[in-house]
Amino acid sequence: MRRTGRSSTGRDRNGGRTRRAAAALVALAAAAAVLTPQAAQASPEGAPRTGGGTLVRTDGGWVRGESTDQGRQFLGIPYARQPVGGLRWTEPRPAEPWKGVRSATSFGNRCVQSSSWDPGYENPSHTEDCLDVNVYAPEGHGQRPVLVWLHGGGLTAGAGEDIVPDTFARRTGTVVVTVNYRLGAMGFLAAAGLDGEASDHVSGNYGMLDQQAALRWVRANIGSFGGDRQRVTIAGESAGGRSVCTQLASPTAKGLYRAGIVESGAYGDCAARDRKAAVAQGAAFAKKAGCPDEANALACLRRKPAKEILAAQAGFDWGPVAGGDFLPVQPEEAYKNGSASRVPVLNGANSDEGRLFAYGQFDGQGKPLTEAQYPAALTRTYGEDLGAKVLGRYPLSGHASPTHAYAAAQGDQMFACTALRMDRALAGRGPVYAYEFADRTSPPFASIREAGRTFDFGATHVNEVQYLFKHFGLASPLNAEQRALSRQMIQYWGSFVHGGPPRADGQPAAPDQRVRPGQVLSLRTASAGGNELSTTVGREHRCDLWDSAPAADAG
Repeated sequence: MRRTGRSSTGRDRNGGRTRRAAAALVALAAAAAVLTPQAAQASPEGAPRTGGGTLVRTDGGWVRGESTDQGRQFLGIPYARQPVGGLRWTEPRPAEPWKGVRSATSFGNRCVQSSSWDPGYENPSHTEDCLDVNVYAPEGHGQRPVLVWLHGGGLTAGAGEDIVPDTFARRTGTVVVTVNYRLGAMGFLAAAGLDGEASDHVSGNYGMLDQQAALRWVRANIGSFGGDRQRVTIAGESAGGRSVCTQLASPTAKGLYRAGIVESGAYGDCAARDRKAAVAQGAAFAKKAGCPDEANALACLRRKPAKEILAAQAGFDWGPVAGGDFLPVQPEEAYKNGSASRVPVLNGANSDEGRLFAYGQFDGQGKPLTEAQYPAALTRTYGEDLGAKVLGRYPLSGHASPTHAYAAAQGDQMFACTALRMDRALAGRGPVYAYEFADRTSPPFASIREAGRTFDFGATHVNEVQYLFKHFGLASPLNAEQRALSRQMIQYWGSFVHGGPPRADGQPAAPDQRVRPGQVLSLRTASAGGNELSTTVGREHRCDLWDSAPAADAG
């Protein structure tokens, strides 16, 4: 069932939440041949000029969106053939064309995932028919820069609809595209049998290839929505940010974008899974899913209902796999050896990233970390030697509670210091602009807003998203100073998408790491000192400790 879209003022309660160019062109040509000459040339009554109106032609057919008080929106447009039946665990293929005018006023299905605490995600999704994009465009004509948003959710959850960027699009004069891509086992299963089917003989990258297929769809179609195919910026937060830093390292993504934005996505140094380990994990998953016979495991898994695949995927690491054409080497190595895309990057993290994860581990389970438990918790997490060092660098006397002390260490290791390392690695490739979202008075995002009544989340993971977009389609309770910071952040992000350095009226420009290495734009409200350029972020997050320790993964 398709769900109604979110309006610019709130969420509909009934809705709740590549291939290579040559291959794509061949498939598109074949699809076009299916159309009769009359169907291929006919324009529905009321068809607009290029880039304006709510009736738009794509390479799959005509779509009709709708106008809102913020502009135009087109929801649930297929960008690839749906990966159902025999297409499960195959690389994305061009969408099948349709006849007539397709309604684009409601979101498509979410990809297979469990229920969660996020608004509208109270029920799981078992739907594989999910490879859609949503397009938000200002009114009028022209060729505007484009932002393609890849959602977060640990590569196991979320959807393009998690943000409604209509106000961002209007204020910045950009076209924004949000993307659904395959998740969890459906998006990242690696197996010996699947390696034999993969074009580069390395399986497990279906979700990432979906993202590239969406970018190819944008390249082919965004001009019809008023976007400039030559000025595409890919962006994402958390797993979406990790997706961006993976695509930056992917040779098969080159030419599909001109810039990247990574929000809280450098965790684990963006590392992908080793092919051998990923295939071994896939074999273990098959056994858990009830397909222990290695010779027939793939056929067995393809017969399984999506509900059973989802039920078996917990406890495994789902993410991209290195070693093939899509990702020949680890992203960190690609950044250092020069094989990564030489495009401008805006990269950053939040000052209190770890509080969300520490809350979920302790207080959110009704078991706040105690002073007596704190040393042992560090030892379990970091081992005896590193744990002792962490204990010395994160004393309880410097934090509101043991949970907050643990959170500070966790956030510094996973996000703050990995972001700064990524800045240094990318600085040799092109412009890199560094930021830190540091509004510690920010309202907890919608999923944890009630919990925020008793726990101080500060500027935790995800919290900056509501300053840029309507998170989950909902308005956030920002005060006057926070609304001012929101406007400034939209200007910073918008100027970057337009092709310049991140700037905002009357504010310091984000520093280019090639010129000012280690300097970071700290984003804060006026009463906290306002936006400023800081040279102390690395020291504040004790990166001298974490740069010599193994990177941690947010998953």
